[in-house]
Amino acid sequence: NSASNGFSFKGIKDYLECYQSGKLTPSQVAKNIIAMLEDCDKSTPPLRAVVQWDREQIMLMAEASTTRYRNKCTLSCLDGIPMCLKEEFKVVPYHHRVGTVYLGTQPETEDATVAKKLREAGAIIIGVSNMHELGTGTTGCNPNRYHKIPRNPYNPNHFTGGSSSGSAAAVAAGLCPVAIGTDGGGSVRIPASFCGVVGLKGTFGRISCHGSLPLSYSTVSVGPICTSVADAAIVYSILAEPDLLYPYGLKQPKATLSDMCAPDLKGLKLGVDWTFFKACDAEVLSACEKAVKHLQSLGASVVEVSLPEMEEARVAHVICILSEMRDFLQPDFNKHFHEMNLETRASLALASQFTALDYIKANRQRTRSMRFLQEIFSTVNCILTPAVPCTAPRIYESDLLTGSSDISFTVRSMRFMQLGNFTGIPGLVVPIGYSIAGLPISLQVMAKWWDEAVLLRVGLKLEQFREQTKKPSIYYDILA
Repeated sequence: NSASNGFSFKGIKDYLECYQSGKLTPSQVAKNIIAMLEDCDKSTPPLRAVVQWDREQIMLMAEASTTRYRNKCTLSCLDGIPMCLKEEFKVVPYHHRVGTVYLGTQPETEDATVAKKLREAGAIIIGVSNMHELGTGTTGCNPNRYHKIPRNPYNPNHFTGGSSSGSAAAVAAGLCPVAIGTDGGGSVRIPASFCGVVGLKGTFGRISCHGSLPLSYSTVSVGPICTSVADAAIVYSILAEPDLLYPYGLKQPKATLSDMCAPDLKGLKLGVDWTFFKACDAEVLSACEKAVKHLQSLGASVVEVSLPEMEEARVAHVICILSEMRDFLQPDFNKHFHEMNLETRASLALASQFTALDYIKANRQRTRSMRFLQEIFSTVNCILTPAVPCTAPRIYESDLLTGSSDISFTVRSMRFMQLGNFTGIPGLVVPIGYSIAGLPISLQVMAKWWDEAVLLRVGLKLEQFREQTKKPSIYYDILA
């Protein structure tokens, strides 16, 4: 987004320009970030985006990057770029708590694959970010002592969305231009939407999950949260490849960014199921309909499609994700029940009511839903929906003490997300505007398996629809 419209987020390009021109070094940037992280912890209310960080670690990576820039031997275009990873990933030397008080009692000694790849690319890992306890909700509300409630940079009295809550807050607040999250039911895309930044959920298996807690092995994908679609494409191109330690992605086709920068959208067919699309708040619908018209004006054709059995798919997704989480967390549920947040206990207790028969039927539904999508994608390139049917919800005083459990909100917030998790197709959310109250609104683009390139192509054009980017009320300009 051009600076001529006032505010624009600082992205990878801005950092690289500073480093290459000598205006700033990665070490100077790291010092700024450390000062900002200290400020975040002291502010009222605290931002609680990055929940574990270490000054020494940040400076070590920054100094190594500064030396590489001086010697003109940088490792990649992520060299010196500050990033954080959701606490669901193992990152040396932090505690792998996954939003709990009882996991990760010792510091990690081995990185998750994505952390390792980012280090190899020269990124500065500024710490691990806050998350909803065990990824069990979509608000990001986590009242326990290590985490507390992350605040939405656009309005600190509202939730960030979850479960990759701190990742989205860190990017929107300017602490880093890139953060990594996991998405089993919208956990990258919901917080990215609520915090007004870009979120990409890769195809199931596209980016390695090795070294993240395997909460739900059939629905979770990894993806970046960034300030722009171009940045999401850069991070995706570095992380997307097979990993011998993660069998689900071994047979994937090579990741490409083909036609991503095509001048228009001529020849693309965008599918919309209008009945499904319209089940959202009036403000969200109005912005999303205008964004669809914008894509049409660039040469894309909008094709009416019917997404069959969406209610069945929704229920089946819930059965799959909760059954798998309950199965994996059975020992925790028995041993650490009283250390879990109330909402987590309720979700896992509910999950224990599903039977093996429910799980088998849910997976039969998955096969049906994937077949329907195969047919739809033979006629269109993408499917468009609003990202979330509403804007970020308010935080109440009681949420700070006991957490929040609002099943109807959880169900509603996941409405447009679950299809991607249930069938494994990739999805991208792009901010397109703001509500009257100034909270971000986003549109979602989904494509067939392994076709992230078309999402990024449409996403780049979608970004141009937003007339201006509003500055978040909590924002740190690291490069100032």
